[in-house]
Amino acid sequence: MATNELNGVVVTHPKRVVFPDDDITKQDVADYYDAVMDAFLPGVQGRPTSVFRFPEGLAETGFFQKHPMRGLRRVGHVRLREESGSLDDYLCPGDAASVIELVQYGTIEFHPWASRADALEQPDYLVFDLDPGPGVAWREVIEAARWLRDRLSKVALKSFVRTTGGKGLHVLVPLRSACRWEDASGFSSAFAHQLASERSDGFTATSVMSERKGRIFIDYLRNTRGATSVASLSLRARAGAPVAMPLRWQDLGRCASGHAFDIRSARQRLARLRSDPWEGFAVMRQSLEQAMRSYGASSE
Repeated sequence: MATNELNGVVVTHPKRVVFPDDDITKQDVADYYDAVMDAFLPGVQGRPTSVFRFPEGLAETGFFQKHPMRGLRRVGHVRLREESGSLDDYLCPGDAASVIELVQYGTIEFHPWASRADALEQPDYLVFDLDPGPGVAWREVIEAARWLRDRLSKVALKSFVRTTGGKGLHVLVPLRSACRWEDASGFSSAFAHQLASERSDGFTATSVMSERKGRIFIDYLRNTRGATSVASLSLRARAGAPVAMPLRWQDLGRCASGHAFDIRSARQRLARLRSDPWEGFAVMRQSLEQAMRSYGASSE
């Protein structure tokens, strides 16, 4: 087998520099995804997925793509109805070969839906993106994530945390498959606005930049049909090649920043782990019924 062939996919131009500030090549990116595949694949497998592509590396402008491109042979797709009412095909990775093929086409980041192709109208997790504005210290982001965790637990919802590879943190809540997008959107909006009103000096539930200085934006907008969030263990298209890393809650205090893990240290961390930090996430089934009553949310 050629040294640049992974999962039956030949990586062309393997020496092309993708991260110019870090001398990270296309082969390095492919090798990374191959190395973390067992942990990475379940987060995108069987889900409509948008990818952030940089065919010429970060030295050139990248672009998001959600529809299949010409030439793909390993990547599956799912036909779904868009908001306009029209039908279209969306990328839907199914196995390791499909992930490597997308990397071969210049993909750096993977952003899946919160629902599977076989249950498109039933999200199986929520995402709250804690996005700090100017002047917010990292320790405040950690405290905010813990606060959300505690508030969610009061309505019988267990949550999980990951770095984003950027400035913030994601707090995720697994759901049962019978949840509707209307419920996910209604509860997450009511929950975020309630928390922001309680601590308006440090939080906001609006994306308006002028209101975010010194505050953390509780971004709940990813919990709508068609929205995506970065996958766990996905690389980010930023200098340093940071990684979105799932953590145990007890490990969060030892995390130095939202981009504490990169293409090299992420592999080292996975090699050291004796158990999945998100153990139980994929099979946990939680209902929003009690939570929606507590926050006066309605899908009607």
